[in-house]
Amino acid sequence: MPKNKTHSGTKKRIRVTATGKLMRQGTKMRHNLEKKSSHQTRAFSQDRVLAKSDVHATKKLLGL
Repeated sequence: MPKNKTHSGTKKRIRVTATGKLMRQGTKMRHNLEKKSSHQTRAFSQDRVLAKSDVHATKKLLGL
C-alpha cells in the first residue's frame, strides 16, 4: 500500500502543538492595516485553535 502524502498547503498553514491541538493563524492581517486600530491588529495576529468541526479533515490532510 502506498504512503499518504501530506497536503503541502495545509502543512504551511497549520501547526500541531505538543498536546495535539491544531493551531491556525488569525485572519484579516493581509491588507488595509492602516485603517485598523493597533488593538485589532494585535488581536488578529494571535494564533487560534482550529475549530472542532475542521479537525478531522485537517488531520487527514496532514497525515495524522
